Amino acid sequence: MEACGLICGCEPSSESFSSADISVCACHLDNATSVICELYIRSFGSISPVTMDYEVDLYLRQKWQDERLKHAEITEALDLNDPNLVKAIWKPEVYFPNAKHAEFQYVTVPNVLVRINPDGEILYMLRLKLTFSCMMDLSKFPLDSQICTMEVASFSKTIEELRLTWKETNPVIMGKGLRMPQFEIVDIFATDCQESFQIGNYSCLVAEFYLSRSVGFHLVQSYLPTILIVVISWVSFWMDVDSVPGRTTLGVTTLLAVSSQSSGIQSGLPQVSYVKAIDVWMGTCTAFVFCALLEFTIVNYMWRRQPEVQRKTAPTATPAITTSDGLVTPSSLNGEAAPTPAKVCFSEGSSPPPPEYVQDTPPEVGANNINYMRRVGTPDPTPPCSAAGMVGAATCYDSRLPRLSQCRETPLYTKVLARKIDEWCRLCFPLAFLTFNLFYWPYYMLT
Repeated sequence: MEACGLICGCEPSSESFSSADISVCACHLDNATSVICELYIRSFGSISPVTMDYEVDLYLRQKWQDERLKHAEITEALDLNDPNLVKAIWKPEVYFPNAKHAEFQYVTVPNVLVRINPDGEILYMLRLKLTFSCMMDLSKFPLDSQICTMEVASFSKTIEELRLTWKETNPVIMGKGLRMPQFEIVDIFATDCQESFQIGNYSCLVAEFYLSRSVGFHLVQSYLPTILIVVISWVSFWMDVDSVPGRTTLGVTTLLAVSSQSSGIQSGLPQVSYVKAIDVWMGTCTAFVFCALLEFTIVNYMWRRQPEVQRKTAPTATPAITTSDGLVTPSSLNGEAAPTPAKVCFSEGSSPPPPEYVQDTPPEVGANNINYMRRVGTPDPTPPCSAAGMVGAATCYDSRLPRLSQCRETPLYTKVLARKIDEWCRLCFPLAFLTFNLFYWPYYMLT
């Protein structure tokens, strides 16, 4: 009782002295009390972009002057460890407005200290583990910088009764060797503020932490893999146009790889309504890979494109007869002159005829094992072929027929153009991707 009365400034012999009197004596204030605050941060947890919060382990130190505890009997600093004595002293009723969760440390003893100096100055220190909210703007993620705050405010005492101020020098101290896995602390600003409510104005303090995200992790896990995937997709430009399985497999595989990489990155981010820097990067890389696959589709179509041949209705076919000099010539069955449209004959063992030729096999000439093909066109004299050399020959033309190579002329310009497109893409795609990088990195890192 004597210790309690000494601390409270009340006479222990007073008949009205009681535990209730201690509370009233400790809490009664006639004017505004100035409380100097200081934060000592032991650990600063990684900021989560999904939950938008971070964890800290800190010491909250508060100092104020209480003339009632200025006694001649106190000659040196007095540390109180008795919970009853700590409760008997008036302490500022402060809280953390932006804290989502808070824990008081009890291991191995309650982490609280009250020190009374001979001049009546009181030091009140306690250790807390808090989770603060940090509303982040992820429009430049992962090349972004964030500002996270810690707020300390008076809970029940208005500014007329309690005024909070920061310590003049180093109000926020970071623990030695404190480092964060994904962020670097650029600067710390401590400012005063005032909260206004309907019931009054309250004093508050704000500590702003300017954080810059370390790009090293995302450079290794996100940017470099996607760059390699895009570069690998360009290998198809050096592959032959006829290599359909190889180029198709390469294009589809790279497209699936960049899509999977994008999905993995998005799984660790919140679903926001604006476009992030990583979205621009992954979208552009996906577009480059898709364009490489689309380029192969166009080139392959041009390579395999066949010429369009004008088709006309051919007159009735006529069988062929063998002349005295051994030439095979067409004639009509009724002895009339053969029509102008000529015929081409192929042996059964030769390759299939072109599609613009229609089979016309007269039953009278089946013994020679010859299939007669007719085609409408302007006759072009060719060397005649004998009947003796007809059987087993690859192709036999009538003297009035055009050559097959002239009838099936391949459009070489489309094949040349297809190869030219591949050659142009070997240069255009890398230049376009390099130009994109020259705009992307300065825009998001320097602005």
